[in-house]
Amino acid sequence: QVQLVESGGGLVQPGGSLRLSCAASGRFYAMAWYRQAPGNQRELVAVMSSGGTTNYEDSVKGRFTISRDNAKNTVFLQMNNLKPEDTAVYYCNAGDTFWTAGMYWGKGTLVTVSS
Repeated sequence: QVQLVESGGGLVQPGGSLRLSCAASGRFYAMAWYRQAPGNQRELVAVMSSGGTTNYEDSVKGRFTISRDNAKNTVFLQMNNLKPEDTAVYYCNAGDTFWTAGMYWGKGTLVTVSS
């Protein structure tokens, strides 16, 4: 059974930083972060292939960085200059497709940006 376990969420002030981690129980071509704010649909934040190709949602470009440790089946999301509109539950996602969501999801970790 595939498991994705996220960690690193929490409360941070605007302008602050957080680093999310997701450990997977298997190897996947694409690993990604999605987020869902209250009342909104789940949206892609960033995705990275095992070869290093990345894609970011426009509002996080220049502030968020996705990275992977392929040897440890782990994906990270470094979030800098956080804004209140970044508040959401962040979900780890993994699968075999880069441009669409993979079939495996973590349970999510809450990120709250507030003063």
